[in-house]
Amino acid sequence: MTKDLKVTLIQPELIWEDVKLNIAGFDHQIDGMNQDTDLIILPEMFTTGFTMNAENLAQGMNGDSIHWLQEKSRQKNADIVGSVIIKEDNKFFNRLLWAKPNGELCAYDKKHLFRMAGEEKVYHPGDKHITVELRGWKVRPFICYDLRFPVWTRNIANHYDMAIFVANWPENRSSHWKALLQARAIENQCYVIGVNRVGKDGNGLSFSGDSSIIDPFGKILFQKSFDPCTHTATLSYSDLLEYRESFPVWMDAGKGGAG
Repeated sequence: MTKDLKVTLIQPELIWEDVKLNIAGFDHQIDGMNQDTDLIILPEMFTTGFTMNAENLAQGMNGDSIHWLQEKSRQKNADIVGSVIIKEDNKFFNRLLWAKPNGELCAYDKKHLFRMAGEEKVYHPGDKHITVELRGWKVRPFICYDLRFPVWTRNIANHYDMAIFVANWPENRSSHWKALLQARAIENQCYVIGVNRVGKDGNGLSFSGDSSIIDPFGKILFQKSFDPCTHTATLSYSDLLEYRESFPVWMDAGKGGAG
């Protein structure tokens, strides 16, 4: 029987374009955790902040950040996920990496690139979902701007149980972030977790965090604004199944692009 899942959100104040200091900060936060967890979630571009300086900051798939993720996952015996800047085949990607304690590494490239920051001029878009199995749960990760596109995030026939959005989402649009996270949970009848950052970046943008855990009813189980935090919660799989069975909206959804 599928068990409840323990998830840990880390909402940091990132140091602009400083890979070593950001990793050192996450080392300190993760090593200081005093309880076990199944999954640790870090924000978008957690080693640099949301930067277009890919030429100087990108790593290959054998880079230090990737090795750190895998080693930290092994040490904590927990899956760890977050996005970093990757160079592969002479292209740059905003790539979410999911490390497992056994050394396995899954990758998702951001599909929707944020044109208002010129992201599409620097990075190459992805075109494939991934669904990761964890303790019997099916989890689908996304990156920041993906949140605005319900067709891309649609949960057809309950293909996934939880959606994760890692982000650098500015404070001036925090109301959008909070409303869309709830909408994705309600329409997809799944848990939704959004992990954002706080502080200011090198472009002077402010970030209020608002990292959130939302249940399939759309109820906010956790939300934290402005301050850095590390938060662990236990999610009930039986509550998810019971809701889907008692209110099976998903059975009346069309396939593919149909409503």
